[in-house]
Amino acid sequence: MKLFSHIPSWLKNKYLLTAAGFLVWIVFFDDRDLLSTMHHHRELHQLEKSRDHYIKEISTISQELNQLKHDPAILEKYAREKYRMKKDNEDLFIIHE
Repeated sequence: MKLFSHIPSWLKNKYLLTAAGFLVWIVFFDDRDLLSTMHHHRELHQLEKSRDHYIKEISTISQELNQLKHDPAILEKYAREKYRMKKDNEDLFIIHE
């Protein structure tokens, strides 16, 4: 009993001990603990950045596709550069940099 006499009364409060135990359980041991929540927020931020990047890529590719559909000169240039197509009376020289 002498051991308990040195403990302050506010540390003996059962409501405070229960709240502290609950807080420790929520922060460290629960499925949705603090570390997991922070990890999920970081992952969500990375996924949002990735989504924004892909949306930008889709818009760029859509513009290129629209140009290819409507302008035969650009279509010919694209075919020559990308697929190395040539006319019958031309020679093709490939220079690697």
